[in-house]
Amino acid sequence: MSDDYQIDIPPSFFAVYTDPRQRLAEPIAVVRERYEICEDLASHLVGHAQVLHHVEVPSEDEILRRIHAGLALPDAGVSGAEAEWIVRRLAELLGWACPPLDAASA
Repeated sequence: MSDDYQIDIPPSFFAVYTDPRQRLAEPIAVVRERYEICEDLASHLVGHAQVLHHVEVPSEDEILRRIHAGLALPDAGVSGAEAEWIVRRLAELLGWACPPLDAASA
């Protein structure tokens, strides 16, 4: 595989896969693949969050917590750390403040 990867992975996502000694816990190809999946999912959830905000749930915090709870389910296809990153990225894309996300909100 060529190392001509064109997408910049932000430090916040590298942190999801970095051990305490600042080394990647997975091969870079895996991190790149997971980043693309998580970024796409966050982008896809923007419209869903906006609809919830205007139709059902007026609280931005509650919307983000509900989405986090769904992503934290075992069959969601993302790890707990990825779920948190996705919701933080979603909040950033929406221009919303991200509430504290922990196991209790999942």
